[in-house]
Amino acid sequence: MTDDGQAGEAGEAEATEARLSAAETAVLAYEARSWPGPGAKERAIREGLGLSPVRYYQLLNALMDDPRALAHAPGTVNRLRRIREAQRARR
Repeated sequence: MTDDGQAGEAGEAEATEARLSAAETAVLAYEARSWPGPGAKERAIREGLGLSPVRYYQLLNALMDDPRALAHAPGTVNRLRRIREAQRARR
């Protein structure tokens, strides 16, 4: 691949990231963190994001299938996808 092609792909990735909303990037950032327990995470979601945990997980599930989220946080999104697939396989 030429340098021009690589620069074009990098520009597309940056443009893709720019289209995520602040709430979407915050949800991905919260999901990338480790939490001491489930109560601490839910409390932080309510206080830090101003969302109910149910709404947070609705947004998170939508982001797991969003290519913009994958471009922004590939490690987090891929980890979440693996967990989701493992849970579906157990059902």
